[in-house]
Amino acid sequence: MADRPRHSLSLRIYYEDTDFSGAVYHASYLRFFERARTEWLRDMGFDQRTAFEARPPVTFVVTRLSIEYRRPAQMDDVITIDTDLIEARGAGLVLAQRASRGEEVIAEAEITVASLSAGRPVRLPRAIMQALSATTAARAN
Repeated sequence: MADRPRHSLSLRIYYEDTDFSGAVYHASYLRFFERARTEWLRDMGFDQRTAFEARPPVTFVVTRLSIEYRRPAQMDDVITIDTDLIEARGAGLVLAQRASRGEEVIAEAEITVASLSAGRPVRLPRAIMQALSATTAARAN
């Protein structure tokens, strides 16, 4: 996926992210991946608040999620969430996300996100499609 937009977000694991054993609770990865997707969009110049406040507003929802947990992350670990675009079409994005501790992959996910307005699917906003095209073109050079 070297020719597609990639984003990396580093974060530290806090007590609140863990279960009673000190390992990251499985649902915490969903929050980590969500945060990374938001920052991925922001780094392309697309602000979700602006989309939500637009008329008509555009929101994003996860319509499909597949996750594989490989190794536990522990309290105080610093992990990196990589986000890669697999596909952008119509009203949706398909993204691959990976959580790593150094070189060790600890979780991987494939996530489909749909854009909605008034509860109905709508084409991805032009600003996102332009940002994806610009980022892809810049990586190709």
